[in-house]
Amino acid sequence: MRSVGFLEANGLAYRLADGRELFSEVNFRVGMGSTAALVGANGAGKTTLLRILSGELDPTGGGVSVTGGLGVMPQFIGSVRDEKTVRDLLLAVAPRALREAAEEVDQVELMLMDTEDEPTQLRYATALAAWGEAGGYDVEVLWDTVTVAALGVPFDRAQYRGVRSLSGGEQKRLVLEALLRGSEQVLLLDEPDNYLDVPGKRWLEDRLADTGKAVLLVSHGRELLATSATQVITLEAGTTWVHGGSFRTWHEAREARWERVTELHKRWDEEHKRLRELVVTLRQQAAISPDMASRYRAMQTRLRKYEESPRPPELPKQEKITPRLRGGRTGVRAITCEQLELTGLMKPFDIEVFFGDRLAVLGSNGSGKSHFLRLLAGGGAGGAVSHTGTCRLGARVVPGLFAQTHEHLEWVGSTLVDVLWRGEGDRAGMGRGAAMSVLNRYGLGPSGDQRFETLSGGQQARFQILLLELSGATLLLLDEPTDNLDLTSAEALQAALDQFTGTVVAVTHDRWFADSLDRFLIFRADGTVVESDVPVWDETRVARPR
Repeated sequence: MRSVGFLEANGLAYRLADGRELFSEVNFRVGMGSTAALVGANGAGKTTLLRILSGELDPTGGGVSVTGGLGVMPQFIGSVRDEKTVRDLLLAVAPRALREAAEEVDQVELMLMDTEDEPTQLRYATALAAWGEAGGYDVEVLWDTVTVAALGVPFDRAQYRGVRSLSGGEQKRLVLEALLRGSEQVLLLDEPDNYLDVPGKRWLEDRLADTGKAVLLVSHGRELLATSATQVITLEAGTTWVHGGSFRTWHEAREARWERVTELHKRWDEEHKRLRELVVTLRQQAAISPDMASRYRAMQTRLRKYEESPRPPELPKQEKITPRLRGGRTGVRAITCEQLELTGLMKPFDIEVFFGDRLAVLGSNGSGKSHFLRLLAGGGAGGAVSHTGTCRLGARVVPGLFAQTHEHLEWVGSTLVDVLWRGEGDRAGMGRGAAMSVLNRYGLGPSGDQRFETLSGGQQARFQILLLELSGATLLLLDEPTDNLDLTSAEALQAALDQFTGTVVAVTHDRWFADSLDRFLIFRADGTVVESDVPVWDETRVARPR
């Protein structure tokens, strides 16, 4: 019989190395069968809070209670590009006892390659026994089910496959299958829907609805939050508050809460002002009449106790992200493709995209959507993307590409101010003052002297959008632009695109974002590319010889 799972945070606080308090009085509970969404602006401390909840980081105050075992999916799952194997990845999200037992088995097996003396064989027997006692043989049965579900092959064939050969979606699905099917009854999932295509996101939503586990997730996927979250934990203004309903009603609940808190602040300030004025008045009267001295001292005490009493919750700083994607007039035909075939990916197709169009490119992972954007970014020519047929950009069309992976080796080691100072291509360099001004519009001012590779995924995404603005692009090519953006930034981007003078082509699995676009190009499972009047989300992987 499985134990009941719950997660509880009691008065958690964390202070940064420079002495600043990141958050305090963080209190919430996630019970069995609940899926709680943790939301907050980039930099609010969501990742730090998850690290505390997982036991990776010690809080400066408060405590965490976990019952039923804890499983954790870190944010980096989906972007693993090192030498790890499938077995290594599954062990990385397994309980510590399993990881330690597996490490001992692996070490002794390496020793046996050099020597088979009796002490080593005895140590190997002991290691195998410890592996079994830790549940290793049972988990191998589970992993067999997991790899068949996620990769279509049993564990004995998949275990030594390199993780970097898997797509981001396959990595996510593999780990999610392991955690959702595993014995741990409390799950912490950091960006579980990133890299998943829409069928994968719907699969995740169904599994979250069916699971009896206590789940706390961080996601920027608004549809996932609206579909799956049974409560929303908001981290802002240095603490948390809990909305006990759906994400669909969270915005209204948040506005109502801060209206109440604003009113409490107003009343607190009015009462504080009244008490101070009374103290001043009584001090003047006590100077004239000794009989008023006792009333003066009593009022001083009353004022002091009022100032020492708990104040209303702090109001959140309203982070305003204000992209200015101006663009410019171009020829009527922005993109013309005739019998364009992405070699080895999709069959030939034709399409004309006109000035002002907002085109969503939809389809499963691996169908060639990102290759299509890269071809357009190169002006429709060149050998970067193998293709046949023709692809032309219209007059005065200047492409600007937002890359999904944020991999920009040319920026590694450079601060944001350095990148803006140097300029690149059609983007002119700028001095420090001008650079800090534009960074502030994107909420990146405090990170101006931070190296690009040390930024969070959301900060890197915002910086890329800023560079698109400065490049003067009239054709925006956006590859999963909202994947790492917080809710405020995603909504700001959509508002900026509404005002953009030019053409937008976006690859996306964000259903909320796609609803703001007006044309839909579908990369279908049969290898054809067709237009649709509405978004199509149920295309499976392209059937190709393997």
